[in-house]
Amino acid sequence: MKLYYAPGACSQASHIALREAGLDFQLERVDLRKKVTASGEDYRQINPQGYVPALQLDNGDVLTEGPAIMQFIADHAPAAGLLPTEGIARYRGIGWLNFIATELHKTCSPLFSPAITEEQRKPIIERLSARLDTVEHTLSTGRYLLGTEFSVADIYLFVVTGWFGHMNIPLKKWPHLERFREVVATRPAVHAALEAEGLL
Repeated sequence: MKLYYAPGACSQASHIALREAGLDFQLERVDLRKKVTASGEDYRQINPQGYVPALQLDNGDVLTEGPAIMQFIADHAPAAGLLPTEGIARYRGIGWLNFIATELHKTCSPLFSPAITEEQRKPIIERLSARLDTVEHTLSTGRYLLGTEFSVADIYLFVVTGWFGHMNIPLKKWPHLERFREVVATRPAVHAALEAEGLL
């Protein structure tokens, strides 16, 4: 398998998941501005949307969209326990992947724009704060989003909330989330992924 990624982007969640799963894979960096891979390929021929991640399977098929890729990784390596394989817990895990994608990731995307004004930032921060209150409540009752079991949803949450410092959104209002981030940061797969992306 080959993961197309950009350092620090949302593709980092798929990268960490691959390492947590213990799967064999290659990395290929993508220049998101030029839409060109490190080997010189036109990235739009791999993912027509032009964004990361994309996971090329050994048979040549390509998966896109982070939550789908993370579910695939978890299902491809069930022994790693990155997503429950059955029962209501599985759907809770999928629910969290969707929540993070739509309520956190998508909501904070405009904050990456250098042209955003403080007036435009304010309602976005308010929406994010309300969503983080939901996360904080869940983490107040368990170590991870699904309680005691680490999952791909936790990986995604770790990556997205890692952007908040660059957006001047301090997390001290959410102490359980801060504690969660400290715990996840100590995982060997997280350290290895950050190091491979040149972020350590």
